Amino acid sequence: MINALTRATKLSAWLALAAFVSTAPALSQAPTQAQRDAIKSQCRNDYIAHCSSVPPGGEASLQCLQKNMASLGPGCASAVKAVEAPAAAPAAAKTDAAPAAATAKPAAEAAAPKTAGAPSSAQISAIRSACRSDYPKVCAGVPTGGAPALQCLEKNKAKLSPACEKAVAAAGGGGAAPAEGAATAAAPAAAPAVIMLRPLRPREELFVLRSACGADVRSVCGGVQPGGGRIVQCLATNAGSLSPACREVLAPFAAR
Repeated sequence: MINALTRATKLSAWLALAAFVSTAPALSQAPTQAQRDAIKSQCRNDYIAHCSSVPPGGEASLQCLQKNMASLGPGCASAVKAVEAPAAAPAAAKTDAAPAAATAKPAAEAAAPKTAGAPSSAQISAIRSACRSDYPKVCAGVPTGGAPALQCLEKNKAKLSPACEKAVAAAGGGGAAPAEGAATAAAPAAAPAVIMLRPLRPREELFVLRSACGADVRSVCGGVQPGGGRIVQCLATNAGSLSPACREVLAPFAAR
C-alpha cells in the first residue's frame, strides 16, 4: 500500500512537470521545443524532490525550479538556465542602449545653439546694402564688427531707414546674439576708406563741390589746388574721413 502511494505521488509530480512543459510557451520566458525537452528529460527527479507541492503548469512551476537552483542536479540546472538566458539578453541590450540615447540627447541640445540666430548669406548681403548710410548716422561711436555693431542697429530701429530696419529685423529675428560675420560685413560697407570713382564730367565735379561735400572740401582737401578733378579725387581717396552725406553724394559716381 505504501509503495503504491509513493508511486502515485511520484507520478502526480511527474505529470505536473509534464503539464508545466506543455504550458511553457505561454510563459514570459517562452522556452523553445529543445528547451522543453531538456527540462522534461533532466528535471524529473528534481521536480519531484523540490516542487511536488506546486500546482502543475503555469509560471509557478518554472519559478519553483528557479528558486531551488542551488539544489538542482547539474543537468536540470543547465536546462533551467537555458530558459532564463534568452530573456536576460534583450534586457541587457535595452540597458546598454539607454546610456547611448541619453548621451546623444545632450549632444543634440549642445549643437542646437550653434545654429540658432545665424543670419544667412542673403541676410548679410541685405544688411550690407540697406544699411550703407544708416550705420554712420546711428552707430558711429560703436566699434565696427562683432555683436555690438548689429545690436546697435537693432536698438536704433526707430532711426533706421525702412530698408535697413527690415534687413536688421530679418537677421535678428532668430535670436538676440547675432553672428559676428553679419555685423562685420555691414560696418565696413557703411564707411569705406577709399571710393574708386569713374571719370567725372566737369558739371558732375561742380555738382559734387557745391553739394553736401562743400564742408568736407574745406576740412579734408583745403590744401589741394583746384582743377583737373584733383579735389574730387582727394575726396574719394579720403572717403573714410568724409561726412555720411558727402559719401552719399559720391556713391553714384563710383566705378562699377
